[in-house]
Amino acid sequence: MEEQLPEPLRAVEHELGALLRRGRAISWEIAREVHPNLEPNAYGLLLWLRRSGSTRLTDLAVRLGIGKGTLSRQIHSLEALGLVRREPDPSDRRAAQISLTDEGTRRFDAARASRLGQIRQTLESWSPEDIEDFGRLLRRFNDAFL
Repeated sequence: MEEQLPEPLRAVEHELGALLRRGRAISWEIAREVHPNLEPNAYGLLLWLRRSGSTRLTDLAVRLGIGKGTLSRQIHSLEALGLVRREPDPSDRRAAQISLTDEGTRRFDAARASRLGQIRQTLESWSPEDIEDFGRLLRRFNDAFL
């Protein structure tokens, strides 16, 4: 028998599930906007690279919570698409620095602008205070997993 959860917790579970399903669908759309052969889960990787500029492969693996081997395979496929470049780390030649190529930046920025437009349209009827609260609560929720 299913555990009896308080209604507010069930509501959060339901809405989070809906958000995750919608997020997966949007990830597919955005990934295809960046490049027709881009895997949907690679969008988050591109986002981190766009925010951080050049970063070490090992630091990125730790930040994303994935193994170096898995990340290296993902980076390899992004390199093959011309979206990412891997260069030796000047402070440690055994390590690699990863960054977006100019083409990767251009494609990512165009897809992100489209996504932000969708978010802006969705939230246009919300008050600025509600949008601020929503962002703050999402950050708090996400930070709880770090």
